[in-house]
Amino acid sequence: MFDDRLDAARQLAGPLDHLKPARPLVLAIPRGAVPMARHLAQALQGDLDVVLVRKLGAPGEPEVAVGAVDESGWVWVAPYAARLGADAHYLEAEAARQLERIRERRRRYSPIRAPQSAGGRTVIVVDDGLATGATMTAALHSLRQQKPARLVCAVPVASREALALVRPLADEVVCLLAPEHFQAVGQFYREFPQVTDDEVEALLRG
Repeated sequence: MFDDRLDAARQLAGPLDHLKPARPLVLAIPRGAVPMARHLAQALQGDLDVVLVRKLGAPGEPEVAVGAVDESGWVWVAPYAARLGADAHYLEAEAARQLERIRERRRRYSPIRAPQSAGGRTVIVVDDGLATGATMTAALHSLRQQKPARLVCAVPVASREALALVRPLADEVVCLLAPEHFQAVGQFYREFPQVTDDEVEALLRG
């Protein structure tokens, strides 16, 4: 169990300390991971930014990911998507909806912090946990196109299925907890409040 996201970030900082000499680019998947990434960027003497991806929700169950889309419009589709009623037509429409949400966030965040290039850098992608691994898959795919020197996935907790999905996409995966019985990320935090866009903007300004 983690007390909250900052406690999780503090615990992640130790296993990531070997990357400090590279002054890494620490990228958060908004919104929940932004407070964590801010702490890690400070601890590792690196730079903070966000990587914008969105999960594709299942028909009638928006919290269940059947895929994810990155800022370029590239889409990853889960192998079980069709079983949950997400056919090609649905996925195309859902991807378009979520891509517009990404663009809204980019318009909102960019005046505060211009996007930083991952090219040639050590990049750490942070999330507060992986249930399906969909959004992390999209984030790692997106960043790999920028040719980072090293691409690291860092999360406090993940399902074993999600870890198996993302491991081939990163040069290094740091995960503190991979429980056998995983239902939701929030079950491993004593406090797990929603992070608002206003909070994200304040963290990016800081």
